Amino acid sequence: MEALILFFCILPIVAFLYASVGHGGASGYLALMILFNFAIDDMKIIAFILNIFVAGFGFYFFWKKGFFKPKLFMAFAIGSIPAAFIGGMMPIDPFWYKKILAVFLVFAILRLLNVFGKEPQKTLDIRWLPAILIGGIIGFTSGMISIGGGIILSPIILLLGWGNMKETAAVSALFIFVNSIFGLLGLTLKGITITIEPYLILLCIAIAILGGIAGAKWGSSNKNSKELKWVLALVLCIAVAKLVVSGKTNIY
Repeated sequence: MEALILFFCILPIVAFLYASVGHGGASGYLALMILFNFAIDDMKIIAFILNIFVAGFGFYFFWKKGFFKPKLFMAFAIGSIPAAFIGGMMPIDPFWYKKILAVFLVFAILRLLNVFGKEPQKTLDIRWLPAILIGGIIGFTSGMISIGGGIILSPIILLLGWGNMKETAAVSALFIFVNSIFGLLGLTLKGITITIEPYLILLCIAIAILGGIAGAKWGSSNKNSKELKWVLALVLCIAVAKLVVSGKTNIY
């Protein structure tokens, strides 16, 4: 019971920090569930569900502030939506799932610490074909490991100079929202079921929404919290260590 209480205490912090940069937080939720020994199938479904709610609210607040660029979103979504659905239906061995997830968690750590993806001085025109291909690759991989893909998409948009920080956050939030819906649909059609009690899932959703709304308001108002980001980065590092270093984990 003590472990579950600790999990619910950390969950809103994860949602807050990811939502502050337009992300749904799936990589953070997955890292947290790894530390608390959730089953892989439960992890996948819960991460997608929380992603949908948190990214949805996050998009609303960034859109409300006028940061959304529809063409930029469409350029990536054309490839990502069908790919996320297919990725969600793909079977993956638990061993490789954990290794691939570890790689994506490293990306999440680097993104949190602003190691790459600095804001461009001026934005450039979107190149549709590369954007569609990039969206497809991100969508497929995201659907397969149950994340929305924002941790990869955001630095790519910034590196290519197709959007500033706030525009990137708005596009990433909606990108994560739709990818998570279609990835979850793919998982459902594959026949994956959840073993956790429904009331615990509802509690997760409620807590994540509260953290996500606060984070989206915070981030869309040009505020930041370096200290909290370092704390989350530490949590992700521990999860990566558990996935990579340990020969056997309690994740099954």
